[in-house]
Amino acid sequence: MSDHAHNTGPMLASRRCGAKTRSGGACRSPAVHGKKRCRMHGGAPGSGAPRTNQNARTHGRFTGDAIAERKRIEAVLADARKLLQELK
Repeated sequence: MSDHAHNTGPMLASRRCGAKTRSGGACRSPAVHGKKRCRMHGGAPGSGAPRTNQNARTHGRFTGDAIAERKRIEAVLADARKLLQELK
């Protein structure tokens, strides 16, 4: 006789994965200890992108420097439009 039914209590009481499945329901697998996701949804060690993921950066359009440069250009253009309106 196996005592399998007696050993499943801690697993059944553990926190569940918070991921949404393709069918729209919640994943019912137990979350990895200390994480919010199960091993299939990103709780495994080494899963997920690194903090500074240079592979995901395909262009620099939304870097802080690029945004600041666009704001400076917009300010110069606004000044030019204002000057043209005053000259009319």
